[in-house]
Amino acid sequence: MISLGSLFSRKPLPLLGIDVSSSSLKLVELDHDAAGNLVLKRCAIEPLERGWITDGNIEKFDEVAEAVRRLVKKSGTRTKNVAMALPPSAVITKRIVLPGGMSDMELEVQVESEANQYIPFSLEEVSLDFCVVGPSASSAGDLDVLIAASRKEKVQDRQGLAEAAGLNPVVLDIESYSSRLATSRLIERMPNQGVNLKVALFEVGALTTSMQIICNDEVLYERDQAFGGAQLTQLIVRQYGFSPEEAESKKRSGELPEDYASVVLQPFVDSLAQEVGRALQFFFTSTPYNSVDMVFLAGGSASLPGLVEAVTQVSSFACTLVNPFDGMEMGSDVRLNKVMREAPSYLTSCGLAMRRFLQ
Repeated sequence: MISLGSLFSRKPLPLLGIDVSSSSLKLVELDHDAAGNLVLKRCAIEPLERGWITDGNIEKFDEVAEAVRRLVKKSGTRTKNVAMALPPSAVITKRIVLPGGMSDMELEVQVESEANQYIPFSLEEVSLDFCVVGPSASSAGDLDVLIAASRKEKVQDRQGLAEAAGLNPVVLDIESYSSRLATSRLIERMPNQGVNLKVALFEVGALTTSMQIICNDEVLYERDQAFGGAQLTQLIVRQYGFSPEEAESKKRSGELPEDYASVVLQPFVDSLAQEVGRALQFFFTSTPYNSVDMVFLAGGSASLPGLVEAVTQVSSFACTLVNPFDGMEMGSDVRLNKVMREAPSYLTSCGLAMRRFLQ
């Protein structure tokens, strides 16, 4: 992955978090005020046409690069440093235990040696990075180390996208890690700072919904399911005879026939809630756990009317929409009403922007 080098060794430099998904680009820029509180300086969303990004792969590079340029211009930022992310499917991660007391150079050599066992490609074909998580809980004096590797062309795609838009890529993360970082701040705002609480995070994207069960900053379980907001677009196409592009546009603008809410939207929301309930049942049958303390809904389709209530009813667990900006100050350039409507879409980009403050 891309080394942070000395970027964060002094006062953290301004940094954009840009999330590249199959249906849109999301940008977040954060700052600290004099009291050390997080401030949302800017955020923006730019839609992408269907097929430009498929399974995390950039299929239409020039079109997406131009969309990134529009996104940056729309946001009004002058910041050039950017953090981006790869989908989990493009990255191999492995937690290993290594002896403590090694120099950075020795650690690097040891990681490369260990990585050969876990990566099904030649090391020449991958970008490899690692970080020391902390002392090993299972082996006194040793260290837990997280290895991350991705094929070089995947990394170069994201780098190239940033550079084509006139940006300087300094951090390349994993989408699920970024969303988890933003979520951890919200969990800390829960009773007793969220200690020992099991939170089920569902990110409802266009094509897939990812679930992570988080407790004390550890992932107990994760799973992706093939359902998302694009299925609602398909239902609109079938019901009203619109083209897919028309259906997507009308879905976003709300310009749909009077019977849309009862005939199309409500059955879809019920179906989505059933899928969330089914995913939780998979978790309960696959692990020793039989409950969660809270269900978080994020992603572009999470704010569909009635979804929170439907998930609460189906699952019997408390459920809430994620607002990654909860508790932050709002900058003068932020349009509050618009941000509050779109907030669940910004979880990953917010986590990327938070990388500015990680030493």
